[in-house]
Amino acid sequence: MSQRGELLTPSSDVSEKVRDFYDRHPYPPPIENLEKYQRHWQYERRRADFRLFWPDRAYREDQSILIAGCGTSQAAKHALRWPAAGVTGIDCSATSVCHTERLKKQYDLKNLQVFQLAIEQAGELGMSFDQVVCTGVLHHLADPEAGLAALRSVLKLGGAMQLMVYAPYGRTGIYMLQEFCRRVGIRADHEGIRDLNHALGALPPGHPLQTLLAQSPELRNEAALADALLHPQDRAYSVPQFLDLIEKAGLIFGRWMRQAPYSVHCGVITKIPKVGEIARLPLREQYAAIELFRGTMIRHTAIVYRDDCTSLQRFDCLEDDWLDYVPIRMPDTVCIQDRVPPPAAAVLVNRTHTYNDLFLTIGGTEKKVFDAIDGQRTIGDIAEKVLSSADRGTYLNTNNFFERLWWHDQVVFETN
Repeated sequence: MSQRGELLTPSSDVSEKVRDFYDRHPYPPPIENLEKYQRHWQYERRRADFRLFWPDRAYREDQSILIAGCGTSQAAKHALRWPAAGVTGIDCSATSVCHTERLKKQYDLKNLQVFQLAIEQAGELGMSFDQVVCTGVLHHLADPEAGLAALRSVLKLGGAMQLMVYAPYGRTGIYMLQEFCRRVGIRADHEGIRDLNHALGALPPGHPLQTLLAQSPELRNEAALADALLHPQDRAYSVPQFLDLIEKAGLIFGRWMRQAPYSVHCGVITKIPKVGEIARLPLREQYAAIELFRGTMIRHTAIVYRDDCTSLQRFDCLEDDWLDYVPIRMPDTVCIQDRVPPPAAAVLVNRTHTYNDLFLTIGGTEKKVFDAIDGQRTIGDIAEKVLSSADRGTYLNTNNFFERLWWHDQVVFETN
């Protein structure tokens, strides 16, 4: 296949409309400079990212990566992030492919190839991949199940896939405005977007979209506004629907990219009377209940694997050999010590969390343990270094600090 090979689209009118939409309204908005992004992704961040997907494998940077629905810049970003990897980007939109090709030339990305190709035709690449990234795409397909099945077919045994789909409850206001636009004839053109901006400025207080607009100022961008409110094909998945979609495609759930919002161990959910009953439910039922309780999730992002990978060792909790695990701090974790009320010594916050109840308060001994995490020492080594022999057994056996760090997205583990 040539790098600018002819697009073979599904016969569905929906697919044609989606391709035409992104040719006219490329999204994300094209960007000119990726230097800040490149500086952001140094070795320690790459290593922590790798461990999200593969806790038990030897670290490597030469993976083969497919960015399925790469938009205007996502494939170029991954090629910069992983300079030793082979990155392939596909997208149905010729406009998006052209923007990606421009970034490829600008940054001399010899490890990147780009094709104009629908996700459903991923098998036509004649390639297989260690990692597949498909974020913000499946919910725009005419047949999401067919698209996900196509991606599964090019995922290597032992490979990992990152998926993001829209979630329904936090997008209630968006779907109300989408229906409003359909009813009054607001279209995805310059005049329609201008009219939509005026309408949004007049939204009454308390409208479900008001909070989302306040939290997401980027929605005032013309391309983002069109993508959110004027898209020809858009659906959302609750947690149970998302997990069902994964299973039907021959995949198994690994973990949420950021799991604290879904966890019975984190945040405001720990304070409700029924928390004990929730904790006794199967994990998928816990996740479904917490999605309903939070009520404002706008997307779900998960790591999944092929269901025939028998050698896969997913990390769900600390196992018998947990003292041999090497904890690695998440790069977006900050340790706050100023004005922390006693007896706490510090508060840990992952800056990628969007809920302000997702923090972890730690005491003096825990702060010493956390400070000793350097990405090289095992948990056992850290305990040996920080804790006295009198405290070591009691502390490690009765206060599973490292498991709390993991649930709160403060660390990942190297378990191999």
